[in-house]
Amino acid sequence: MSTLQKDADGFYTPAPEGEAAPAASSSAKPEDAEEKNEDASDLIKSTFEVAVTLADQQADPNSPLFSIKTFEELGLHADLLKGIYDMGFTKPSKIQERALPLLLKNPPQNMIGQSQSGTGKTAAFVLTMLSRINFSKNQPQALCLAPSRELARQIMSVVVAMGKFTPVQTEYAIKDHLPRDVTKITAHIVVGTPGTMFNLVRKRILDVSEVSVFVLDEADNMLDQDGLGEQTLKVKNALPKGKPIQIILFSATFPDHVRSFASKFAPNANKIELQKNELSVEGIRQFYMDCKNEDQKYDILVSLYKLLTIGQSIIFCQHRHTADRISQRMTAEGHKVASLHGAKDGAERDAIIDNFREGREKVLITTNVVARGIDILQVNMVVNYDLPLMSERDNYGNKADMRPDIETYIHRIGRTGRFGRKGISINFVHDKRTWEQMHQIEVALGREIARIETTDLDTMEEQMKKHLK
Repeated sequence: MSTLQKDADGFYTPAPEGEAAPAASSSAKPEDAEEKNEDASDLIKSTFEVAVTLADQQADPNSPLFSIKTFEELGLHADLLKGIYDMGFTKPSKIQERALPLLLKNPPQNMIGQSQSGTGKTAAFVLTMLSRINFSKNQPQALCLAPSRELARQIMSVVVAMGKFTPVQTEYAIKDHLPRDVTKITAHIVVGTPGTMFNLVRKRILDVSEVSVFVLDEADNMLDQDGLGEQTLKVKNALPKGKPIQIILFSATFPDHVRSFASKFAPNANKIELQKNELSVEGIRQFYMDCKNEDQKYDILVSLYKLLTIGQSIIFCQHRHTADRISQRMTAEGHKVASLHGAKDGAERDAIIDNFREGREKVLITTNVVARGIDILQVNMVVNYDLPLMSERDNYGNKADMRPDIETYIHRIGRTGRFGRKGISINFVHDKRTWEQMHQIEVALGREIARIETTDLDTMEEQMKKHLK
């Protein structure tokens, strides 16, 4: 076996004279849990061509292996097919037609996948994990990492539903979930967040010697953020070096600087992706409201809820204290709202998202903790109370002007209009700087964001209803 060396990015790679390092892996995907009781016809009808780049350039992209029209063609175990049909799927979505044959073929190959929310990504990687399990071994064999506990719980709901007729055992690697006296995890599939997953590996509670699949959901976020990226890399580097591991990365967005890093994280991967201009969800009408100042944003927000009949909505803020303040004021005024952010403990976060998912709360006020992947069909409005921003520094290390975080914006507004349904997003703008940031988003997406008059409530109502026809 070749000796391994650690490179500048923190990866363990073979020394120059050594043999090729085996691929490592972990997999799971949260974005499509809603597909659970949805007919496949509710998935977005893809008008675009799915671009496939094969790691083996000699492979024939026209071969029947690379596209399927029915789940039966995949040669799945009857128990898995039963689970798929029980979830309401009737045929593969466009992305699944191309991704599943590549994900399930032997020997396993890595994959980097990019596709709109609501197109069936979660189901694709969950099916892959379930297909690779040897149920006679009570050891972890598939790991799936997500950026938040909310997303991990949603992914797990898909694993449990799809594996309903199999003997699959599952476990969470999320904070405060496992009892303190647990000494060993024997579940086949473990889904969680990077920091907790690595702690369990470090303490030898989670034995990764039999892991054969490693999945990252919201992979761009997992590899790009300093904290998450470092912990994700630690989990990957803890995986066995002497055996092949299938690595699967999925996300709706992949900024260029993350794309090259992803290719190194999942070497020799098959790639499935969309063009950037196809990423903005068609069914979402985007507006902005020009407020006089920061204080007027709250007044306009409350007016919105008086004017519109809204099923459920998510209000995104930049800071936790803003989310809590809005929640307290709206609750005092009789609105059924809840705030959710990382400062709350795990049990409270679980209860809040479950209440919202079941419709007991109508408004969720949050930070970016649920910007990615959370699927709740009844959400038909997203409000960017604060636009998502990227922190930048000048050449002297001082904080520079903030620019909008386009990828996070796409993910945020993608919480509405799920699976091809209609939805609206509203951005609050209150000065020249925020207007310029909103305009940069408009330019980046190549789509007009319509202005809504805020000085007169009757005009505001008339404009909103006209645009929503």
